[in-house]
Amino acid sequence: MKIFAALLLTTCVATPVFAAGTDGILAANKTAMGDWEGKTTLKIVYAYSGQGLTGTSSSLEDLQRGAFVDAYDIPPQAGSTGWDGTKAWEKEPSGTVTDQAGGDVIPLAITEAYQDRNLWWQPDHGGAEIVSAGQKTDGGNSYDVLTVTPKDGKPLEAWFDPKTHLLYRTIELNSIQTLTTTYSDYAPVDGAMVAKKLVIDDGSGNLQTLTLTRAKFSEALPISAYQKPVENLHDFSIAGGAHEATVPFHLWNNHVYADVSVNGSKPMTFILDTGGHSILTPETAKTLGVGAKGNVTSGGAGDQLATSGVSTVKSFTLGAATLTDQPITVGEFSTPGVEGVNEAGMIGYEFFSRFVTRFDYGKHTVTFIDKRYFDPKSAGTPVPMRLYHQFPEILGTYNGIPGRFGIDTGSRMALLLNKTWAEKNDIRASVDHGVEATMGWGVGGPSRGFVFKGGTLKLGDVTIAHPLTMISTDKGGAGAAEAFPNNVGGGILKRYAVTFDYDHATMYLKPVKGPVEVLDTFDRSGMWINTVPEGIKVFDITAGGPAEAAGLRKGDIIVGIDGKIATGMNLPELREKLR
Repeated sequence: MKIFAALLLTTCVATPVFAAGTDGILAANKTAMGDWEGKTTLKIVYAYSGQGLTGTSSSLEDLQRGAFVDAYDIPPQAGSTGWDGTKAWEKEPSGTVTDQAGGDVIPLAITEAYQDRNLWWQPDHGGAEIVSAGQKTDGGNSYDVLTVTPKDGKPLEAWFDPKTHLLYRTIELNSIQTLTTTYSDYAPVDGAMVAKKLVIDDGSGNLQTLTLTRAKFSEALPISAYQKPVENLHDFSIAGGAHEATVPFHLWNNHVYADVSVNGSKPMTFILDTGGHSILTPETAKTLGVGAKGNVTSGGAGDQLATSGVSTVKSFTLGAATLTDQPITVGEFSTPGVEGVNEAGMIGYEFFSRFVTRFDYGKHTVTFIDKRYFDPKSAGTPVPMRLYHQFPEILGTYNGIPGRFGIDTGSRMALLLNKTWAEKNDIRASVDHGVEATMGWGVGGPSRGFVFKGGTLKLGDVTIAHPLTMISTDKGGAGAAEAFPNNVGGGILKRYAVTFDYDHATMYLKPVKGPVEVLDTFDRSGMWINTVPEGIKVFDITAGGPAEAAGLRKGDIIVGIDGKIATGMNLPELREKLR
């Protein structure tokens, strides 16, 4: 420690006095950071500890072209993300490798590459907009703070220590989480100062610590070192070598539910969610003897963050289709009593992407098709899609206004407009009639919005006229985060047979035959209800609605309906009656 302290002291003594202001702060930082001139490639490896897990994390950075690969191996999961200067990609824990163009993936990659290259040292700041945010304090110390917005990137708040002139902290909005990264224990590597310790706070108090184990500068690598790796998967099959497997599903609360066997278990009820991943509830994991590690932060609909563990299973089986040796999450993805369904878990992207997957809402079936035998001619109208991590995202329009629209079989709603997008485009100003109400319930708790008869939605060449529409009024979560797209849920999707061809980034929509039941209706009782052991609990009341007029209040327990005891009533059927 004495030697390290002396190194820092020597650096500080040698640092000249700089002019105040943005350029002065950055010039001082450049000097304090040592010799980065002419360096081309940096490989840096950390020991990882956090969220109840340990492992390794690494970054390979091209300091001239702005490409990078970030990788992690934190058992029982591993994966990587990359940016080659033009395209982003991701290898998620189950092994799929995808191009990434949705949400905030590319802006985040641009900002990361900007910071890797220290472009703020350039006379034009590398094309970024940089403004002073004054001084802020932490732990009794004051820091000079700059807000840095690279061209086409995401804003980054950068804190600099006015004594050492080294970067102390960055704050960045990543998806729905604000990530605060604190840098410390700087030491020279080949003449350049590198932080030996990084602490990341995702806002939950669930800290993650990265401790430097190795850092090395080297010659430039070919750009192929940063491009999407080849996918090599052999963990899926259809029994008997059949070309496809069809499974019946239940449509409850506009959600898709099917029977799933885990590790050869008896069939259990799982929700099938294109916006989700492979999840077991804690009760299911306990029953199956699946142990979980860690306490990982997650989020979704609703304002709150949740935590969950990670594990693996030997197999998931739906009908004749099977996926083997899979990483999973163990956690609650909805509050007990919300759906009125005994949900044992969730099947998501990992399963669907192994096949061409079709949700036929008319026949109430999901079909897994061997990719080699898929014929798109009869699948319906093709709609180009892209991925936001593993969430399908469509570029479309609402009332002629361009927007991004996520395709979510796990959403009960019809069309949910993102709060930030709706405010930016002043959507509500053109709406004559509507109501504020609880409209859903997700991993982050209840979700509220303004509900009305909508305008015209276009997804590629497909037009949906006047769907039931909600504008999120949540303060946090997916409904409020600018990175998240507007959400197209089961209330719209049930008009179609929906086919997902992930390999060719295409969704197909084919209208179902005959009338669609319970289309574009909202719960007109004016209350949100969940089941509890005592009966049906009123969790929310809509001002001026029938429930309020009838004398019901938030927190009431309904013990009987139409002369029948409420305990044990089928909640999805009751909600349909209340529509």
